[in-house]
This record gives sequence, C-alpha cells and structure tokens, in this order.
Amino acid sequence: MKLFNFVSVKLTLCLITGILLGFYFLIPLKILGFIVITLILILYLIYLKNKRNTFPYFDIVSYLSIIGLGLFITTLANPKSLSSHYSYQNISTDAVWKVKIREVLKPNSFSDNYIVEAEALEEEPITGKLFLSIQKDSIDSSLLLVDDELWLVSSTITFGEPLNPHQFNFKSYLKQQGVYHQLRVAPKAYYKTVKSKTTLLGLASNFRERLIEKLHKAPFGSEELSIIQALLLGQRNDITSNTYDNYKDAGAVHILAVSGLHVGIILLLLQFLLNPLELLPKGKTVKLVIILLLLWAFAFVAGLSPSIFRAVMMFSFIAYAMYLNRPSNTFNILALSMFFILLLKPLVLFHLGFQMSYAAVFSIVLIYPKLQRFWYPEHWFLRRAWQLLSVSCAAQLGVLPLSLFYFHQFPSLFFISNLVVIPFLGIILGIGILVLVLAQLDTLPDTLVLAYNYLIGKMNTVIAWVAQQEAFVFRDIPFDQIQLLLSYALIMIFIIIVSKATFKNISWFLIVLFTFQSWVIYSERKLSKTEQFILGHQTANTFFLHQIGDDLSVLESNQKPLKRIINNFKIGERINSISRDSLQNVYSIGSKSLFIIDSLNVLPNQNNLDYFLLTQSPQLNLVRVIDRLHPKMILIDGSNYKSYVTRWKETCIKKEIPFHYTGEKGAYYFDLD
Repeated sequence: MKLFNFVSVKLTLCLITGILLGFYFLIPLKILGFIVITLILILYLIYLKNKRNTFPYFDIVSYLSIIGLGLFITTLANPKSLSSHYSYQNISTDAVWKVKIREVLKPNSFSDNYIVEAEALEEEPITGKLFLSIQKDSIDSSLLLVDDELWLVSSTITFGEPLNPHQFNFKSYLKQQGVYHQLRVAPKAYYKTVKSKTTLLGLASNFRERLIEKLHKAPFGSEELSIIQALLLGQRNDITSNTYDNYKDAGAVHILAVSGLHVGIILLLLQFLLNPLELLPKGKTVKLVIILLLLWAFAFVAGLSPSIFRAVMMFSFIAYAMYLNRPSNTFNILALSMFFILLLKPLVLFHLGFQMSYAAVFSIVLIYPKLQRFWYPEHWFLRRAWQLLSVSCAAQLGVLPLSLFYFHQFPSLFFISNLVVIPFLGIILGIGILVLVLAQLDTLPDTLVLAYNYLIGKMNTVIAWVAQQEAFVFRDIPFDQIQLLLSYALIMIFIIIVSKATFKNISWFLIVLFTFQSWVIYSERKLSKTEQFILGHQTANTFFLHQIGDDLSVLESNQKPLKRIINNFKIGERINSISRDSLQNVYSIGSKSLFIIDSLNVLPNQNNLDYFLLTQSPQLNLVRVIDRLHPKMILIDGSNYKSYVTRWKETCIKKEIPFHYTGEKGAYYFDLD
C-alpha cells in the first residue's frame, strides 16, 4: 500500500513504537542517551560507507535510532526521571508549597480543580505537576487563572486505584499527563503572589477567559452560550450533561471540541477568502503566511489548549501541502505533523483526542477518494450530498473502533446529524468568529446576537431530535484492546483490497477476520467458566456482585442506585442478564461462610466464621466480638461512618486480624476455590 512507501510514515511508526516501549518499560535515562548517541554514530558511519558502495543496513539502523529516540524522549517526559522531581522529597507531611496554575479544570460540586506546576517545597526549587483541589466557598467562588502563583500548606494525597471493577481509572489517566499526586486545601487557605511570571499559555488562556466574560454580557441563552464557548473557544465546562449526552447519542460530539474539524473548515474558508492574493507576485507564498498566522491566532484565542494546538499544528502542515499543490504529499504531511507533535509531547499519544483526530483524518484521506470513484453523481446537489456523506462515513469508520473501545456505543444515525449540521458549520464558525471579534471590540449588536442565538438553538434542536431516536443508538457494546487492534487491521487490509484485490490481500483479510472471530469465541468460552463473588464499594450502601458466566446477580441494600457501577461491570464482563435481590445476613461462598452485621447489631450463634462484614455503622465492641466469635477476616464497606472505620482498623491491627476496607483497597474478590 502507498501509505507505507513513505519514509515519514515508517519513521512515525518507529517513533510510536519507542514511545510505547518507553512508557511501559522504565530504562535509566543515561543508558538510553548512550544507546541513542551510539546508534546515531553508527548511522553516520553507515552513511559514509554508503557513499562508496551499497550497504544494506542503513534503513535498519535508522529505524532503530528513531525507536531509541522515542524511548529517550518518553523517559525524559516522565517527570520522575528528573532528580528535582518533588516525589524525591519528604511529601508525606504538611509542607509549604509554591505552585503555578497551568490548567483550569472543570469544577465539581465540592471543589475547584487545577493542574499546577510545583516550583518550590519549603523554599527549595523542585519540579513536577500536581492535581490541586480547593474546596468551594459559598461566599467567594472566584476561580484562579493560568499563571497564578500560590503559596499553600498541604501534604500530598496519592491517587488510588478504581474502587470497583471496570471503573474509570483516574490515576492512570493523570499518570499519562505526568501527574502523580494531589494537593487539597480549604477555601482561601493559600496566598496568591502579587506578581507572577507570564507565559504564552497564560496569556492565551486569560485572553479567552476575558472574551468569555464579554460573551456572558450579551443576551445569549445559557444553553446556546455554552455551545458557542465550546465551538469557538474550546471551553466545555458550562455544557449541561443532558446537552452533552444529546450530542454524543447523535454522533456529533466532535462538534463540541475545537479540533481538526473546526480548524479544517477555517482553513478552507481562509483558502477561499484569500484566493485573490494568488494574482499578486509571490501571492501563493503570501497567502500561505497569512493563513498560518491566522490559524495560530485562532489557536491563541481558543486558549492554546492541547487539542487546538494539535489541530492547528496538523493543519499547518496540510496548508503547506496545499501550497505545494501535490495531493500525493498528504500522507507525508500528516505523518510529519504527527512525528513533530510526538517529538515535542510524546505522552500526547495516549490522549483520546489525539488518537481520534488522526484516525479520522487518515481515514478520510484513505477512504474518501475511493468512495468518490465508486459513484460520482452528475447533479450538483446529489454530488455535494454524496461528498459530505462520504467524508462523514470515512471519518466514522476511522474512529469506530476507538468509539467502541472507549464509549461502548455506536450512534447509527450519525450521518443524519452530520448531513444536517456540518454543511452549515462553516457558516456557524464564520459568524462565530465575527461575534468574537465584535465582542472583543465591545461593538457586538443585539441583532447579531439574537440571530446567532437562534441558529445555535436550531442546531441543538436537530441534535436533540436525532438523539431521541433511541432505537438507533446501540449501547453497552463490549469491546476490548485485542478487538481494537484487530479491527484496525481489518480496516487497513480492507482498504488495501479495495485498491488492489489480490489473492494475497484477500487471504490476509480472511486470516485477520478469523483471528477476530476466534478471539470473540475464546472470550465467550472463558466467560462461560467464570464465577465471581465481589463485595463492591459505594458510600452509604452495601452490595455484592455474583457473576456466573454471563449472568449477574446483584445483592444490595437498596439505599442508593448502582446504575453506573453495574453498567460498567456488565460491559467489561460481557454480562447478558442481570437479576436483583435483597441482602441476607448469612451467605455460603464456596466452602466458606460470610456473616453480615448491620445497624440492627444481630450477632451470629456460631463462631470461627470465615468472613465478617460490618455494614451501616453497627454500634458494637469489636474487641469482644473478635474474642467471642474468632472471625478469620473482617470486611468493612462504604456504608459505615469513617470514624467507626478508623477505630475498627486499629482494633484489627492490635488483634492481628486481617481486614479489608473497600474505601481504601477497593472491591473485595472472594476466593471461591
């Protein structure tokens, strides 16, 4: 396939390989530096020899050098590879920190959240990122801004593993961004420095915040304003969960993130508007320079967020490819843009936005021309509709495996929302940019506000209607990492077959398809032999999950809903049927026994019990209970007061009785053997 004939594509794949190896295998930085320098010297010697005669090892050593480079930059991007990282200091007790705000996150009901860069610990210079939570103050809820510097007193909190099976792993997510610990402070329990060093990121982020403040003064509706902020400025914090779910179920959630789609449309608009410049001497070069300046100006206005930075970087390369007017260079340009982005920020490889952006763009470049050759309508309206549908289907096919893996759902009516919305997205973005400019100049007329508000409102209505067609939204689809990789292999081979249907290519497609089916069958057979009995964790609730094959029985105290926990387990374990039952006091688990003591404080008659579960904060003397009943293990779940839990843990330690608290150690898996 032509895609793999480009050197840039091969080098990018090698860099990705090195990044993956560097992320999962920790190798000392000095050793990696020595290896990379050695490989580069060998490569140079091979190049000199290659000038005199043919030498077959140049490509091999080149690829190994790029893999080594990927390993090196990933290890270097790991904050813990630096001796100045705060984790090498004593951070277990309260200490004085100096931190700088790097990113303002979406607040929750209890706190305002930020990503901060550590600058000093007890006045000693340090480095590293942390997650900062500042408890909300009902009197003053003002947010801090990027580049603000704070002095505060706090100890670090380590992120725990998920407390329930198949729950979102927040710890792993933050690790991919180089964040390992959390700081937590009370409202106003910090000192904000009067003067702080200003960075380009801070200037961009704060400019965006001032622009949002001016938009809030205009008579926009609250829902419409939240969409405008997301469309134009990449700020999604004000979007309600209901609106977000509508866009997700309609297959149009990509509209809410300033990404490749938006920047691509802006690039096409600029290409059209600046076409007259090509009539001037060196007009094409002037046009390219102006386009690049305007694209990066838009990135600045949108706050230079990681997603917009990636998108503008990618389309800057594409603008250069359009300047060269060589369509065959598209693969080269895309691969080069990915190469340079990963070279600057290797850990961005693990970001969902990066993965979906490039999957969609590569898929469009590969599949769209083939769909156009398949049918080319003569009527202009049919031709435009078919072109739009082709782009939408190509992009959707590219991101489908990722969507199934991360979101476990497929909105089959995605083409309707895309056909209706995307043709007008250029108009929406064009008017939106005009709105931003006029708002910044304080000359935004109410008539334009009302017209734009009406346009966004109608788009929301269309999206909501598509999302309400529940029968066409396929949810809770189990999809694991093996299926993800095999799916992309199937898509790539299928594209090759469409280009060149040889016996070899068809054979490879059938082999991968057979492997995919075999994995599904193996997973089903493994599932049929699975049995698990699990004590889960939820605040103010007690529940068990008993899985036998693809059947799940939920035993619960019926105090709080378990929808999300059960749904995650259902998808992760490929559950087919779910039944519910109320909790009993006694259970036989394999050859062992479990007794549950709740707030009624009823004790069992027999002693030497295997498991003893304390729920709903029973008022008992645990020392006497242990002396009388001799339990082999004490279990404590999330339905108990924390003060009780602390006291019970101390008792278990003194009595040398094994204990498990789900609020710290997560769900407890019973041994059924």
